[in-house]
Amino acid sequence: MATIPAAIDCEFDAEFDHYVGIDWSGAAQPGYAGIAVARCVAGRAAPQLVKPPGKTWTRSSVLDWLRAELARPQRLLVGFDFAFHLPGDGRAASVLWAEVEARCTNEPDLLGRAYAEGDPRFWTAGPQPKGWNERPRRAETACREAGLGNPQTPFQLIGAKQVGKGALAGMRLLHRLETQVRERVAIWPFDTSAGQDRRSVCVEIYPRLYIRKAGFGNAKLRSREDINHVLNALASIGLSPAKTASSARVEFDDHEADALVTAAGLREAASKPALWAAGAGEPEGWIFGVPKPA
Repeated sequence: MATIPAAIDCEFDAEFDHYVGIDWSGAAQPGYAGIAVARCVAGRAAPQLVKPPGKTWTRSSVLDWLRAELARPQRLLVGFDFAFHLPGDGRAASVLWAEVEARCTNEPDLLGRAYAEGDPRFWTAGPQPKGWNERPRRAETACREAGLGNPQTPFQLIGAKQVGKGALAGMRLLHRLETQVRERVAIWPFDTSAGQDRRSVCVEIYPRLYIRKAGFGNAKLRSREDINHVLNALASIGLSPAKTASSARVEFDDHEADALVTAAGLREAASKPALWAAGAGEPEGWIFGVPKPA
């Protein structure tokens, strides 16, 4: 990939046909259910969940679905809920992704856990290692300072808040996209031509950011009413009423809610040049929607 420019060109093309939010997972167990995909069209229509090809989504089926969608005559803005780079790594993103792929090639379904084996940067088991350093990326620090949430370091591969397994698995997916369909998709902000042509664009997202913007703080979104409150705050029409009456407060799981909100959040944020400019010159990537620190 070419060197990241100092600023985003003023002619950045932020018009997309569809906006896709993907809540990701680095889980290893068979039959995991931690992935959800939602999409919305340009305008204000409510986002819709995309049904998986099987009982649940897998990382491999997400990649297959996305490649098929990229082959259609449409332009997508796709948000993935995982870190696109490792803190303090220093290498170009494409070089890191290729190494993760090479070291994990025997792992099924894009698993990336083998990459962390024996690497002291990663917290992989037991109590927090003495002297372990989370090394937050500038994007994570900026997100916290803006009051938009507390994204965790990809070096944490243990505990309820660990995101490292998902990041490593995601880097294998990005490597496949970068090497197999680069003529149809750009990965922001690493690809300098992202937004300068009519290709689709992939960005890193953090769903809590959009939920916080709507005033829900760290609360879980489970009901249609709560999700619609956030969607409305993101200039989106809400979800249609359920086909069957229900008094249940839990209508959606965390992954489905995050995917729905992210799809609408991407659509609302895409037209704001400052948010695209925020990631320019950031070698470790950027969380789309986080403003540049003052």
